[in-house]
Amino acid sequence: MKEIVVISGKGGTGKTSIVAAFAALAGKKVLADCDVDAADLHLVLNPRIEHREDFSGGKKARILEDECIACDRCLEECRFDAIHYPVLGNGKTADTPYINPIFCEGCGVCVRVCPAEAISFEPAINGERYISSTNHGPMVHARLGMAEGNSGKLVTQIRQEARDIAERDNLDYIIIDGSPGIGCPVIASITGSDLVLVVTEPTLSGQHDLLRVAQLTAHFRIPAIVCVNKWDLNPDITEQIEEEAKERGVKPAGRIRYDNAITKAQIMKTSVVEYTGGAVSEDIKTVWQNVLYALG
Repeated sequence: MKEIVVISGKGGTGKTSIVAAFAALAGKKVLADCDVDAADLHLVLNPRIEHREDFSGGKKARILEDECIACDRCLEECRFDAIHYPVLGNGKTADTPYINPIFCEGCGVCVRVCPAEAISFEPAINGERYISSTNHGPMVHARLGMAEGNSGKLVTQIRQEARDIAERDNLDYIIIDGSPGIGCPVIASITGSDLVLVVTEPTLSGQHDLLRVAQLTAHFRIPAIVCVNKWDLNPDITEQIEEEAKERGVKPAGRIRYDNAITKAQIMKTSVVEYTGGAVSEDIKTVWQNVLYALG
């Protein structure tokens, strides 16, 4: 079983479209959408949810009004300005303070300092995890709530669920749609994987962000290869990207030309290799073969 993670240094490079195409090209596999802050693989693969489960990434504090003595100790100690006295509809200030759940970081300081023990500290529901079926096999994905954190923890749970399915069904590949950037969800996506495919685009920002991702994969000692999407929009920068990547041990995996067939395929909720057998599909097939070669 091999675990392949597709990431990008910035959003909008086309990694999700490439993952959807890999889903159609790969053999026995499970798919995992670990871009939990902005999951969109489901928009292309149109999964059918078979199991859903709440995700709790931490705890949130809540003041029990009947027990609060309004001593203001919690308000004084909160470093996130999450506690205040709300103004009521009649213009008067409430008798007891209120904890804004969006601002609350779940640190628990208010619970510790409250002399009346009037603050509850309960697990917060931050989103949902799903196990779904698609036309290309099982898929594990999630939805993180608005302004919710702990995306790294959710990514770890999604990857573990995908591994469990792969082991249970004796699948050959886990194909992961990772997050853009180099932050916590990306680190949670790539740690312990077999190969990282970095998708970039021929722009100065794409070039810069690729180098940051290359530093990240080198730090964790994970083999990485790079694919330049829409390369024909700027062949000169494409050459620069591939040369700089080679200097950092990131080998080219191929180039994918610009083609609006990819957008049309997304509208039809299918992958581009199923939508058209044109040149762009051949480009992606070449990249997939290079991914398999890199896996050994």
